[in-house]
Amino acid sequence: MRSSTNPKWQGVFPAITTQMHRDGSIDIAATEAHAEILIQSGITGLICLGSLGENQPMTPEEKRIVVKAMVQVVNGRIPLLSGVAETSTAEAIRFMHDIEKLGANGAMLLPAMLYRADPEETLTHFRSVAKSTALPIMVYNNPISYANDITPAMFEKLADLPNLVAIKESSGDTRRITDLRNTVGDRYALFTGVDNLMLEASILGIDGWVAGSGIAFPAENQHLWDLTRQGRWEEAREWYRWFTPLLHLDVHPKFIQYIKLMVQECKLGSEWVRAPRMILTGEERTRILKIIHDGIESKPKLIK
Repeated sequence: MRSSTNPKWQGVFPAITTQMHRDGSIDIAATEAHAEILIQSGITGLICLGSLGENQPMTPEEKRIVVKAMVQVVNGRIPLLSGVAETSTAEAIRFMHDIEKLGANGAMLLPAMLYRADPEETLTHFRSVAKSTALPIMVYNNPISYANDITPAMFEKLADLPNLVAIKESSGDTRRITDLRNTVGDRYALFTGVDNLMLEASILGIDGWVAGSGIAFPAENQHLWDLTRQGRWEEAREWYRWFTPLLHLDVHPKFIQYIKLMVQECKLGSEWVRAPRMILTGEERTRILKIIHDGIESKPKLIK
C-alpha cells in the first residue's frame, strides 16, 4: 500500500538545467522559458536544482532565487520539486525549510554529499531530513555518482516515514526494479533516473521517469513515455533506437555539458555552465555535436 500522504507522482518529471550567462551567472529568464516549453509538452512534474541543474556549485541564495522563479512559472500546474543535495544533514534540513517556504511541492533528496556513509548513517540522514518537513520527498539513489547505495532493504526500513513517497532509482542495475517491487511493493512511486535504461525499466514496471536528455527533445521524450504507458512496445522500441545515442549522453561525467549543448542545438537554451565545469572544445565537442546533429536530422515525425 502507498502511504496516505503519497501524492501519487507518476509520468515524466524532467530534471531541468539552470540556464547560465557566459560569465556563469544565472539566466533566470532562459530557465523560465525552458520550463514553460517542458510544461507544454505534457510533463506531469518538474525538478529543478538536481545534478543537471548544477545544484552543488550554487550559493544558498542562488538556489532560493531559482526555486522562487520556478514556483512562479509552474504556478501550481504540476508538482515542482527541488533537489536537496547538501554536504550535511543540518544543511539539508535548512534548505528543505527554504524550499517549503518558497512554495515547492516536494523535494528530491540525496544522501549527504562528499561523504561515503555507512548504511546506518544514510538511514539516519534520510530520517532526520524527512522528519523536519511536511513536504513529500523523492529519494535519489545513485551509488555510481554519489558513493552511497540505498538498497531495497534500506528502503524497507524507511517505509514508516509517510512523506518519503518516491524513489529515483539510478544504480544502473535494472534488477533493482524487481528487487524493489518484491521488497517494498507499491509503497513508493518508482522512477527511473537513467535515461538509457528507460525502456528496460518500463517493461519491468515503473511509475515515472526523471528525464535528462529529453529536456532537449520534450515532445519526442513525452511520446516515448506515452508509448510505454499504452503498451505499444514495437513502436517504443523504434523510438528508443533513435533516441538511445542521445540518451547515452546522460550517463557520462560531463553529462551537464553534453545535455546543455544538446539544449542549445535544439534552440531551447544555451550551453554555458558554472565553473569549474567548462564548455566542450576540440575533438570532444566535434564528436558530441555529431551525435546531437545526427539525432536532430533523423528525428522521427510526430503524428498528432
